[in-house]
Amino acid sequence: MKKSILMTVAMTLALLAAPLQASAPAWGHGEIATLKRWISAAPLDALPVLPTDRLDAATTAGDADAMETQATSLALRLARMHLLGSASVAERSGWNINDTDKEMDLEPLLAAAVENGTLDAFFATLRPRHQEYSALKSAYAKEPDEAKRTTIGRNMERWRWLPRSLGGNYVMVNLPKFEAYLWRDGMKAGAWPVIVGKTSTPSVVFDTTITGVTLNPWWEIPASIVRESIGSLVRRNPALARSRGYVWNDGRYRQKPGPNNALGQMKLVMPNPYSIYMHDTPNKNLFAEDVRAFSHGCIRTGDAIGYAATLLQGVKSREEVDAIVESGVTTTLDLARPLPIYVVYFTAVADGQGGVETLRDLYNRDRRISVPPPVTGCGQE
Repeated sequence: MKKSILMTVAMTLALLAAPLQASAPAWGHGEIATLKRWISAAPLDALPVLPTDRLDAATTAGDADAMETQATSLALRLARMHLLGSASVAERSGWNINDTDKEMDLEPLLAAAVENGTLDAFFATLRPRHQEYSALKSAYAKEPDEAKRTTIGRNMERWRWLPRSLGGNYVMVNLPKFEAYLWRDGMKAGAWPVIVGKTSTPSVVFDTTITGVTLNPWWEIPASIVRESIGSLVRRNPALARSRGYVWNDGRYRQKPGPNNALGQMKLVMPNPYSIYMHDTPNKNLFAEDVRAFSHGCIRTGDAIGYAATLLQGVKSREEVDAIVESGVTTTLDLARPLPIYVVYFTAVADGQGGVETLRDLYNRDRRISVPPPVTGCGQE
């Protein structure tokens, strides 16, 4: 009887211990060496070097529990920096893109990597996957000019504020580049010039989903523009206001569809709390300017009907889109599949020739982001 009780107790203790061993594998000297190599190499990704003094002390003392605690803590901090960035809340000010990577549970992934001896793969896969990040990282490692290197580092950090994977199909608008890009199946499928917000009314950095296209749209005039000009025009010169398509009813100021409509002949359906949209414009001469910051915040798109027809492939042909535009009838068409859109702010981009182009810091946002100084002797990962 006593022997049976002792066996039962032993089995119970073994079962209780098993999950603890699985969730907290011991850090061996090899895994700690790998971790310290990645910590030392952090500046290659424009990340700061984490202090390892407590881990070093635990290792010297041969304190296995302290080694495990310190190594796990350092590894998780480094993992989060690679995945989510190292910037403070103040440095991220104005960046309104939801980074779904924040939901990733890193602890079990780290435990598995330590147990399986795959720490290198664990850290490497947490970097942004986009080819633009790879181009910036490569240029950062060899850039001799300190100012340009700092700009590249700041934009590497911004890439960590995006989801690690953007998917195969999406639109990205880069405000300082004054361009919009369509990506399909992981490849760039088209580029369009855009006009963005003035420095006094900057365009917002955000993400949402494009669900459709409105052809021959009405313009729901924002209150700020009503106060600025339209309201007084409607009151003081109603005949001129009518000739320009402005109407007022039910407490709303609107502009009818037509050649003078501020939205032009196309507006994307992309719901967002900022009332920022991609749309056409009657002022197409402004696309000839190199610095195209003229709007109240919305994103005016060059070749807007061609852009709309590209997004509507599989729904309407270009000829059908042109016919709807010609009819003058306000028509909203759903895309075949909703398309994510990211309005971003990158002042360093791949130049397509194996190098990196730095852009004008349109809204003076670069200086918010600190970049650690280069550290010599880092091993390339």
